[in-house]
Amino acid sequence: MMKLTNSITKTLFQKIKNISNSSKPPFSSSSLYKSIPKEKVDCLVIGAGIVGIAIAKELSINHGREDLVVDSAPIFGTGTSSRNSEVIHAGIYYPPNTLKAAFCFRGKELLYKYCRDHEIPHKQIGKLIVATGLSEVPKLTVLMTRGIQNGVEGLRMMEGYKATTLEPELQCVKALWSPSSGIVDSHSLMPSLVDYDHTMDLGRS
Repeated sequence: MMKLTNSITKTLFQKIKNISNSSKPPFSSSSLYKSIPKEKVDCLVIGAGIVGIAIAKELSINHGREDLVVDSAPIFGTGTSSRNSEVIHAGIYYPPNTLKAAFCFRGKELLYKYCRDHEIPHKQIGKLIVATGLSEVPKLTVLMTRGIQNGVEGLRMMEGYKATTLEPELQCVKALWSPSSGIVDSHSLMPSLVDYDHTMDLGRS
């Protein structure tokens, strides 16, 4: 079961505010803890962004855990998750043999599959990373080497004039083509991760 709520956090913040504005002696952490509502669950997920609700869904659906997602906002996905570039990254940027590189590469594959299975708007359009001057070309070489080491397939270095066949308005001396990069509609993706049959208390105080 997945539950999303901001009631507990709102209650806690309000109590702290009330006590701090009071002329009474400073409160103890134990008395504050005893005064707020309790709910026993298997897992507590803090933050109802796309990472938080994805973790909660995995725990609930695939591991049978009862989890509670808490957030200070009245609805999910109102922070960074709704204000990003919506890029599906190929796995080029992170250093090889790191968890970030492994998670990015594997996450890309899983996200494409999830979007196909759940009819989430997305497109594998590829991406051009460009060098606008000769001094930036070595950086492209580093990225290409790093991407290959991370298992990214199809990476290709091209001259600037060839890059303009893909994007006519480009002005660059060289470009790195990443065919497995893409985009996703995050505002369709996030609601699909919420199990509405087991959601309660969202936005209530």
